Amino acid sequence: MHQYRSRQPHFPAAGESVAAYTPSLSEQKRGKKRGSYSCGRCGLPKKGHSCHVSSGGGGGGGDTTPTESTGDVSAEYSLSTNRHPPPPRQPYSQLRRALSFDDVDNGGGGGGGDGGGRFEQAESDDDEFVDPMMEMDADLVSGGLPVSCLWEVLRRLPPAGLLSAAKVCKGWREMTKKLWKAAEVLKLRVPSRAQVGLVGSMLHKCPGLVNLSLRMESDLDATMLACVAFSCPNLEYMEISTSDAAVNRITGDELGRFIADRRMLKSLKVEGCSNLGGFVLSSPCLTTLWLSDLCSLSKMVFNCPSLKEISLEFSRQENDNTDLISMAESLGRGCPRLQNIHIASIRLSHPVVLALTAAHLRGLRMLSLVLGSEITDASVAAIAESYPNLELLDLSGSGISDNGIGMICNVFPDTLTRFLVALCPNITSSGIQFATAQLPFLELMDCGMVICDPNSSDPTTDENSDCEVQKTCNATVSHIYQNLIIKHSRLKKLSLWGCSGLNALYLNCPELIDLNLNSCTNLQPEKLSLQCPKLECVHATGCKTLLVGTVQTQVNNRTETFGNVILSKRFGDGSKRIRVPLFLNAQSYDDDSKRRRVERRKCNVIVS
Repeated sequence: MHQYRSRQPHFPAAGESVAAYTPSLSEQKRGKKRGSYSCGRCGLPKKGHSCHVSSGGGGGGGDTTPTESTGDVSAEYSLSTNRHPPPPRQPYSQLRRALSFDDVDNGGGGGGGDGGGRFEQAESDDDEFVDPMMEMDADLVSGGLPVSCLWEVLRRLPPAGLLSAAKVCKGWREMTKKLWKAAEVLKLRVPSRAQVGLVGSMLHKCPGLVNLSLRMESDLDATMLACVAFSCPNLEYMEISTSDAAVNRITGDELGRFIADRRMLKSLKVEGCSNLGGFVLSSPCLTTLWLSDLCSLSKMVFNCPSLKEISLEFSRQENDNTDLISMAESLGRGCPRLQNIHIASIRLSHPVVLALTAAHLRGLRMLSLVLGSEITDASVAAIAESYPNLELLDLSGSGISDNGIGMICNVFPDTLTRFLVALCPNITSSGIQFATAQLPFLELMDCGMVICDPNSSDPTTDENSDCEVQKTCNATVSHIYQNLIIKHSRLKKLSLWGCSGLNALYLNCPELIDLNLNSCTNLQPEKLSLQCPKLECVHATGCKTLLVGTVQTQVNNRTETFGNVILSKRFGDGSKRIRVPLFLNAQSYDDDSKRRRVERRKCNVIVS
C-alpha cells in the first residue's frame, strides 16, 4: 500500500549520534497525521535513516521487539526472550501504539516495511497468554495507566462493561482479549430477546472457561446446550437458572447427550426441568447433579459411578406419576459413591425409603427426604438401621412422631449435627426437647410449623400453599399451647418459625448465633428467656410488639463480665497478682494503656 508522507522534520545523518536527537516542541505538538513513518527502534523518521540502536550491535536483533505506531496514545512494550530491560522511552510524540502481549520479533532489523508485517503477526499470534503483571514496572497503556492497574480494574467489570471497554482504544481492546482468554468463571444473564448467537459469540471469547452460570430470561432449548458444548470444551461446572417467564424446553434425551459428551463436566445444576419426560444419564466424571421442577418422568436411569451429590425436586402436582421406587433402585445400582441425597416430592413414601435403604450406600452422610407425608416412624427405623453415620437428616413435611425422634437420638448421638423436622404435625415440644438433650453435637435444628395452633390464622400461607400436609397441623395434639425449654452447649442455629402454639420459651445456648421466631404469635413476652451471649441475629417478623421489645431488651442489654480482668492488679515489680477491692476498680481503668475491654457484636432483631 502506498502511503503519502507529510513534511518531515530534520533527522541526523548516519554518523550522528542517535541519542543526541530531541524533537522540537512544535514537532511534539504537531505529531503525525496519517500512517507510521518512525523507526521502530529509535523513533526517528524512517526516510533516509540508518538505525544504529541495537542490543547486539549491527542492525538486526531479536532481543527486543518494537511495536507499531497508530494514532492511539500508548507506550512501548517489549517482550524479550532473554528478559532484557526495555529501551529508554521516547518523547511523548514518539509513543508507540497500545501494547500487545504477544509481540515477539522473529525477524531481523527494523526496516521500512517491517512494521506492518510485525503488526499482522502480533494480531495473528494472539493465542499465547502472557501475564501483564510480569511487565508492570516497564509498560504503560493509553493515558499512562499502569498495566497492573488496568488489569485489576477491567477484570472486575461485568461482561457488558468489558465489551464496552474494548471500544475505548486499541490498548484496552488488547487487554480485554487477554481477560476473556484468562477467564475461568463467567456469569451471564440472558435477556428475553437475546439470540443464541450473542451468547455463543461471548462464550467463544473464553476458550479456557471452567465455570459457567446462566440466568435465562428467555426460553431454553437444545440449541443453547449445543452452543455451550461447542464454545466451552473444558467446562467443568455449569449452572442454569430460569426466571418465572422462561420455559425450559430441554428433553431428557438432549440432556443425556450433553452430559455424555462433556467428559470433563463435574457439576450440573439445571432449573425448570419440566419437559424432560425421562432420561438416561451416563458420565464417568459427574460428581454433582441438581435438577428441579421434575414432573411425570417415565424413566430415570443413572450410570454415574463418581456421583457424590444429587438433588431432585419434583413439582407439587397431584397428577405426578413418577416411579420413585425405580428411581431409588437406579441410584443404588449406578451411583455407589453417593454421599448427599436430597429428594423433594409429595409422592415420597415408606416403600421409597425401603428402596433407598436397600441400596446400601455406605458413604451416605446427608439424607434429605422432604414433603413425604407418608414417611412414618417405620421409615425412620429403616434409615437408622442402614445408615448409622448420618451427619444431616432432613425429614421436613413427613409424618414422623416423637417415637421416631427417639429412635434417631438412639442411633445418631455421636454423628448428627443438623436435624430438620419442619412441617411435621405429629411432633410435640417434648420431642424437640428430647432431641436437643440427646444429640450433644447438634449445631442446627429446624422445627418450623411443628408447634402450631390450628385455631389461629396461618401467617405463612404462602410458604405452606405448596404443602397440603399442613392442613391438619397438630390436629391430634391435645395441648394447643406448649412450653419449650432448650439447653445445649453447641447449638448454633435454631428455627421455630410459624410455631403459633408456642406459649413459653427458655433458651440456654451459649453458642447460639441465629434464632428464628417468625410468626410465633402466641409467645408471651414475660415467658421468654434468652440466655445466649453470642446471639447475633433474631428474626421476629409477625410477632407481637411487646415480644419484639422484650427480645431487643434481652439480647442487647446483657451485662459484660470482666472477671479477673477488673478484680486483679499487679505489684509495681509485676511479681504477683492480687485481688483489688471494689472501690479501687475505677483506678484500674484510668490508664488507657492497661485497659482491657470485652467487645461484643450487637445483635440484630429483624422484624420485617
